[in-house]
Amino acid sequence: MKNKITTLILAVCTLLSVSDCSDYLDVNKNVDAPDYIAAYLYLPGILSTAQYAYYDIRPLGPMTQMMGTSDYTTAAQYGYALTDSGTQMWYSVYWQMGVNLENMIKQAIGDEAWTLAGIGLAFKAWGWDQLTKYHGELPMVDAFVPGLLQHRYDYQDAIYEQIREWATEAIHYLEMDDHFGYGTTLVDGDLMYGGDKTRWIKFAHGVIVRNLASLTNKSDFASKYANDLIAHAALAPQNINDDATVKTLGGGSSVPFSMYNCFWGTARANLTNTYWQHDFAVQTFTGTIPQYNQETMRKIRVVPDPETGRAPNPYYPFELLPKQIICDTAFSLPGHFDPRVVLKLASEDDPYYANIANADSVKRRRYYGSSYNSAAGPIGTATNFFGRKVVSSPANDGIGHWLYRDNAPYVLMTAAEMKFCLAEAYYKTGRTADAFAAWKEGVALDMQFTDKYIYPGSFRDGFVGGGLPGGDKITKALYATLSNEYLNGPFVGALPLSEFTLSHIMLQKFVALYPWGAGEVWVDLRKHHYDIVYSGDYPSLNNGWSLTQVNMKWDTDPTKVYKGFYLWPAMVENRESRYDVRNEGSPGYRYRPRYNSEYMWNLPSLKQLKPIPGDADNYQCSIPWFAYPNGYPF
Repeated sequence: MKNKITTLILAVCTLLSVSDCSDYLDVNKNVDAPDYIAAYLYLPGILSTAQYAYYDIRPLGPMTQMMGTSDYTTAAQYGYALTDSGTQMWYSVYWQMGVNLENMIKQAIGDEAWTLAGIGLAFKAWGWDQLTKYHGELPMVDAFVPGLLQHRYDYQDAIYEQIREWATEAIHYLEMDDHFGYGTTLVDGDLMYGGDKTRWIKFAHGVIVRNLASLTNKSDFASKYANDLIAHAALAPQNINDDATVKTLGGGSSVPFSMYNCFWGTARANLTNTYWQHDFAVQTFTGTIPQYNQETMRKIRVVPDPETGRAPNPYYPFELLPKQIICDTAFSLPGHFDPRVVLKLASEDDPYYANIANADSVKRRRYYGSSYNSAAGPIGTATNFFGRKVVSSPANDGIGHWLYRDNAPYVLMTAAEMKFCLAEAYYKTGRTADAFAAWKEGVALDMQFTDKYIYPGSFRDGFVGGGLPGGDKITKALYATLSNEYLNGPFVGALPLSEFTLSHIMLQKFVALYPWGAGEVWVDLRKHHYDIVYSGDYPSLNNGWSLTQVNMKWDTDPTKVYKGFYLWPAMVENRESRYDVRNEGSPGYRYRPRYNSEYMWNLPSLKQLKPIPGDADNYQCSIPWFAYPNGYPF
């Protein structure tokens, strides 16, 4: 008689497309639930938790000015929040991966299934790296100790070191000769690399690169961390085939579980008209970062032509910075237009896909950015991510486009990102020529990454008899042509080394990580302290901000990294609000931990944290260790 089995095992069988699960069912003595699960059966369920990193992009998108939102408005203002919302990776690492992942690793080691053990440790390192960068201090040593009712917090410096140890241990196991008989279980159950251990080794090296890349502003980065980052970057993902992506099945409404579809696809309707491309993102992608009058703090408006009296173009109402970083508006010239904008952002132009092979038409589309919490931006109203102002749906947009598609994978890491991390390390250690070369590789790799997921739409004559709409508004052939022009043009291939700056590295990284890598972009913004003007080691009240205003570098300041980026209370035009009074003037530096686990059950441990206790009104403003140039200030 077969025992009852949990939904988890049924779901695993479905994910693995196993035709006969009978041999997996007779595994336990408990008639209500399994008391033993073979290690490899954990794997697909654990890897599928990668999607929860996308859940947390809902608050991260606004905090990085990748997205505006009418949903996570508190996060958009770096504000006070006691909630379970926006803490999905916390839930994933501690609960959904949790003991399942611990069991998988332990059982795999016991079975001498070294590849599976290495995969588990690499993925564990990735999850904890994501989590500590988002929340700061975490219960780590006490995390899975049975019987504890309270869990002590570990400080981030110890967590960082442990993450690198897990990743190193993963590499050790993955490099061992593996004689365990997996059959097809690894190929079927490994939703990321199909059991390819060589790529898992690269991924583990990549986790270490990411971990170290957050430390580039540490005073001891050059002496303590830089060489390790450079060494691991040489062993990390090198091409788009190494990119870490977790497969989704897609299928829209026809699949038994909606989670078979990508979180950003039309079937799950998460990118409805409550999320939009932020005006900073649009200005960066389109080369339209404006100039400000530093006395009035207003944008400088284009005046009518004195000879003709002609009014300025409403799409270009402001004077633009003379030196844009990504591209500029002279797109009639080869190499001045970055075609990634067509895939990563959205435009209402060409709704019937009539001109997706026409370069002039594609270059002249209009992209509008939102404010923090409204679709209304500085020059127009932003669309949703499917290129319309109405709510997206399969009826309107088919299965979606690019990474906003039902069957698009979840992206965890790319080779392009590794090159930008390497370029920053070289730059911070004075090896500018090496940084320049790595940076160019990174831009080229992101061009290829973006191309890989193009899903061209086709002409729909008013949708009458034409089937469902949807897809990308560019052909692969045109994208390839425009990509080659861009890579050989003035913003990449022909950029003089003498004009190369840190801004080129970090803003190209912003574009490459848009929007799937919002977590790493928030790391970069915080380690550079949002380009705030301050003296000493780090900003503070009355040294970087007051209770009402954050003092930020002007774009003309050569030390400003993120040109065009201004925080919510910078008091420049379109940034004239204030943070919640509980922030005491400070931008947020961490997201609070999950309310139901920590503030309900673990509050005594939170209260012990320094320098700001976890129960304080401004705990979200506590600067994480990676952003201090030295150690903790206590």
